[in-house]
Amino acid sequence: MPGGCRFSTVVRMTGMDTTGAHDADLKKELSATLQARRELGEEYESALVDSFLEKVDQRIDGSVERRVRRQLAEQQMVVARDSRGPKPTDTFGERFGFAIVSLVLAIPLSAIGGGVAGFPGLLVAWGGIVGVNAFQAAGSSAWLFGRRKRSGREGDWED
Repeated sequence: MPGGCRFSTVVRMTGMDTTGAHDADLKKELSATLQARRELGEEYESALVDSFLEKVDQRIDGSVERRVRRQLAEQQMVVARDSRGPKPTDTFGERFGFAIVSLVLAIPLSAIGGGVAGFPGLLVAWGGIVGVNAFQAAGSSAWLFGRRKRSGREGDWED
């Protein structure tokens, strides 16, 4: 292989050009390798190229590792933010179970309210039962609040 041909390939592969390098340290390494080749001759070219390419590989591996760690951290942040947000728990089973428990508890509450305070006590007991059910329905159904939904950012709501 001609003297400078292999190094020009390395220069193109690493994204360096003769006008300026993306990484000053890597440019210094390339200059030192070229100087060593001039001093040692062509018989050491293969070893010098391999040494330089190993340094380039290490640099690329470090860069890729940093990018992967950064992306992994960003994904973990997204997952952590999503796990703290409100979860859609409006399933039929939960609503049905809440309604059954509410009706079962309505019997003793009606008896206590009607027995202690008469008709006004009965109205207060049933008003409380209706209020608790309305609050539960409002919490699980966004349509009671004008169809508000979560936006992409944490803590922000859209109409």
